[in-house]
Amino acid sequence: MYLQKAIMASVFIAGLGFVNANAQAKHEDTEFYTPVPIKVTPGKTFADAPSDAIVLFNGKNLDQWVMTDDRTQPAKWIVSDNILTVDKKTGNIETKQSFGNYQLHVEWRVPQNITGEGQARGNSGVFLASMGKGDAGYELQVLDNYENKTYTNGMAGSIYKQTTPLVNPSRKQGEWQTYDVIWTAPTFKADSSLNTPAKVTVFFNGVLVQNNFILKGPTQYVGTPSYTKAHGPLPVKLQAHGDKSQPVSFRNIWIRELPSTN
Repeated sequence: MYLQKAIMASVFIAGLGFVNANAQAKHEDTEFYTPVPIKVTPGKTFADAPSDAIVLFNGKNLDQWVMTDDRTQPAKWIVSDNILTVDKKTGNIETKQSFGNYQLHVEWRVPQNITGEGQARGNSGVFLASMGKGDAGYELQVLDNYENKTYTNGMAGSIYKQTTPLVNPSRKQGEWQTYDVIWTAPTFKADSSLNTPAKVTVFFNGVLVQNNFILKGPTQYVGTPSYTKAHGPLPVKLQAHGDKSQPVSFRNIWIRELPSTN
């Protein structure tokens, strides 16, 4: 009983101290004036690149891209009428520049007369961090899922084979779709073991489908993903998937580098 009274008395005294401190505080004590945020001019619409963005595809050329399997080669996909279309014969493409944490905007479209079903229906992917040749990296799936069933952790808006999107806001075939992504890159310790895992938030056509999801590692088609290889900033990759359906197109791709939060 004595101990309980002593604790209650201590709490009461501490509470009085807190009240007295607040009574003497000024509003200026909790106001920050530095650092001053850098002025950024937003785009005219939500989809337009803000003034501090790096424009990765402006509808004119692929100057910001190279072939994934041979980074000495310029990207060889098709650019026409301000649209970038996958050329499946050439393979994946990725950015010349590598990125850590970022905000990414990508618009994509499957053909209106798309054929096939399941994974063979407008299959592509945005690899949020490319780990080189083939499909190595962390994939945000691109697929026609307006009225097309497949495994749910392989549909549009999923982090491939890791998580299902919260909802399915897919538009009809032939209509432009939008991904807005916040990517937090994984970090690694000096011994190459994982320090902090990758995280991603994705808005699909303006609808939240991934809410700060923690990735288990790079994409695995077979098996359980894990962080087996330490890395720093990496390119963003677009996939030339080998299905037989008509190829996917992209437009209006831009990225904003973000400071490290780890």
